[in-house]
Amino acid sequence: MHSVAESHNDLDNFTGYMHPNYAFSLKEFGQPRELPRCGGWVLERPILGTPYNDAMGCYPLFACQDWSRLPADLNDIGDEFISVYMVTDPFGAYKRNFLNRCFKDIIVPFKQHFIVDLSQPISGFVSRHHIRNSRKALSRLRVEKCENPERVVEAWISFYDTLVERHHIKGIPTFSRAAFTKQFSVPGMVAFQAVLNERPVGMLLWYLQGEIAYYHLGACSSVGYDLRASFGLFYFALEYFKTTRLKWLNLGGGSGVKGAANDGLSRFKNGWATGTRTAYFCGRIFDPKRYAEILKTKGIAHADYFPAYRKGEFE
Repeated sequence: MHSVAESHNDLDNFTGYMHPNYAFSLKEFGQPRELPRCGGWVLERPILGTPYNDAMGCYPLFACQDWSRLPADLNDIGDEFISVYMVTDPFGAYKRNFLNRCFKDIIVPFKQHFIVDLSQPISGFVSRHHIRNSRKALSRLRVEKCENPERVVEAWISFYDTLVERHHIKGIPTFSRAAFTKQFSVPGMVAFQAVLNERPVGMLLWYLQGEIAYYHLGACSSVGYDLRASFGLFYFALEYFKTTRLKWLNLGGGSGVKGAANDGLSRFKNGWATGTRTAYFCGRIFDPKRYAEILKTKGIAHADYFPAYRKGEFE
């Protein structure tokens, strides 16, 4: 097996969701497995009650350096896993017919990701509501870029604990202390913090990959929520990224499995966006016979979920 270093020369592009440290931050949910040709990562996971494993793309997105080499990587792992499933980066260098070749069992639009074309003036696309709330927040708060994100991990964890409690977050998105410690060490991390009386009250986390910044997470203290710090943070981030070489921001999708257009998070992100791109959920069964046997053993006749034997595991 070749390593990423052997497969690719431009290692500087292996940042954010493509970096090994990000994959290993999710180790609690599966063993990180490199796809060496394309430069992406999946999580190898045991299928409970069976001697078999499957592979899941890293949460929240599968990203890789060379999409054209993904089919060869999938063929290589096909003998080891029952199935593979992932949500593809909406900025990935692929077309729908390419996904059809890679994933023969399911390809469905998963979420619309809100995006920002940084060539456009902020005044031309940010909603009046967001502008108004940003001004209110920035009149009380100072927002700044954290020069060393690893030094603010503890403050971030306290904010994120508040978010998890407020929104009853479960499953992978809860992220443990160990996961965040690893994520803050990933190259390409950019963190912004809102400060009141020299104390941080909220943060935004981003990952840089090539010409794109991916919004990773945001959270505030109770004081930060009262002062609408998230509006000031996002406005500051937009202004900051417009001064860089970046061309796009990916703000991600809405809340929940599908990210309905009318949920609160979707409305918030839409107010900052210039458009949307589709992220696809993709799946492939490598061993149909054993897949069917697993469903029979578990008493699953039909499920609108892929793979069907994992329905409900993150609820």
